[in-house]
Formats: sequence, structure tokens, C-alpha cells
Amino acid sequence: MNKKNTPMQNQAEKSPIDASIDAPIDAPTSALPISIVIPVRNEEPGIEAIVLQTLALLDEQDELIVVDGESTDQSLSILKALRLSHARLQVLSSRPGRAVQMNAGARKAKGEVLLFLHADTVLAPLAWAELKQTLKTASQAARFWGRFDVRISGKSYWLPVVSRMMNWRSRFSRICTGDQAIFISTSLFNRIGQFPDQPLMEDVEICKTLKTQSDALFLPLNGPVTTSGRRWDEAGAWPTILLMWRFRFLYWRGTNAYDLAMQYREIRSRPPASFPMEQIAREQDLP
Repeated sequence: MNKKNTPMQNQAEKSPIDASIDAPIDAPTSALPISIVIPVRNEEPGIEAIVLQTLALLDEQDELIVVDGESTDQSLSILKALRLSHARLQVLSSRPGRAVQMNAGARKAKGEVLLFLHADTVLAPLAWAELKQTLKTASQAARFWGRFDVRISGKSYWLPVVSRMMNWRSRFSRICTGDQAIFISTSLFNRIGQFPDQPLMEDVEICKTLKTQSDALFLPLNGPVTTSGRRWDEAGAWPTILLMWRFRFLYWRGTNAYDLAMQYREIRSRPPASFPMEQIAREQDLP
């Protein structure tokens, strides 16, 4: 399956993200049904909007699976109410942890393709259409995985630079972040054994495993998807970048995910300083 630039992809590269989110697009029908899995924990303010926006993208054969990880707000009640009026929406519950929740959703999925979407990331119609167009040439036996380019919404002037660095790095290293909406053919996902059950860096670890599959095709799509820049706006761009790279470096050096989670907890226990660890830890689904 060879990836070629299409008019739809070129349009995605040139259009502002705000316009792309609202643009009406008739996406081509794919022979491969897609299951979108969204892990949720305490996302009451925005969960209804993201679910409705995502449901509006789906074709008849697609589905949306939202997995709540023991939310203490009204997230689960909102999801159950939405389920009553949307047949293509499944609502599940599991213990908290992004990897655990995504695996729970994948086990219930019926699609030939799994797309893992964070609750603060918007899958724009142009990105969805590009995925559909790409999958038109895939067969049900194909093994492939990929991600979208990401744009970070927020006030900091550094966010476009951060986005470009993330997209460039992941395109060549094939180590992707969950904010980039990783998608995997279901056959390949089952073959590698799903996400590792760990509290951090599950996206890095699954990409490392996927890279070992020599017969699997990597598809870095232009997208883009848009993710929240609240961490950068609240904490400052450079403190957040340095924090993220520090933990990635420690993980690369062999520090396990549970020790990194303990370091998060230690930072959270300190008096507030230059960046809000409570918010960052909550976004990472740490207890």
C-alpha cells in the first residue's frame, strides 16, 4: 500500500485548523470499519462536545467507544445519557489508566481499524477524510499503523514550533505521542499484544513494539488533529517542554514507568511553583 498525495491531503496542509473543524466534507466510504476509542477521566466540561463532534464524522459501519476510568465528576452520567440517543456510541467502565482504558475499548471494538483519541484532542473532518481515503487501498488482511500531524491550540507563540518538532520527530523516528491520534489495524494490534499496562509512556512503548514489525506499514498522515495546549499556557512553554523531555530521557535511559509516576507524585506534593503538576498529572491519568 503506497501512500500518495491527494487533493484532499493538499487541502489539509493549507487550511487553517479552525476552518477545517467546521468544514462540511463528504468523506469517501471505506471498506474498513473504524472503531474510535476515547479514554476518559473527569472530563465533564468538554466530554459531550467531543463525543458529538466525533460521532458526526462516522459512517454507518464505524463506531465510537468511550471508556470511563472511574471519574469522580459527572462524565459517566453524561456519557450514559448520550448513549441512549446514539446507536454507534458504546460506553464502558474500567479501572483508571489510559493504557488500561484503551485496551478495554479495543477488546469490545468491532472495527478493522482502531483509532485511539485523547479526550482533549479534536479529530477534524479533513483528518478523518484523509484516513478514509488512505484506507480505501487497504485490505482487511493488511497490517499498518500511523498517526496524524498535530497542532496544539493555545496562547503561547512557541506552540507552532512545538507542534512542528513533534511532527518531524515522529515522522522519522516512528515514536508517536497519544496526542497525535495513533491508529492501528486491529489484526496488528492483537498481534503485538495491545498497550502495555503501565501508568506512563504507553504510547512510546507501543510504538517501539510496532517498529519491530517489519511487515507493518507506517502511515504518517498530514491531518492535522488539534490538541489542547492548556499545559503550555498554564505552566509556560519552556518549563513544560523541559519537563516532558526530562521524563522521556529518563525513560529512554531505562527508568521504568512506575518510578516515573512516583516522581510525578513527589512533584505534585511540593508547594505550587512555576508549573501546575496537579493538572499535568491528571491529564496523564495518574491516581
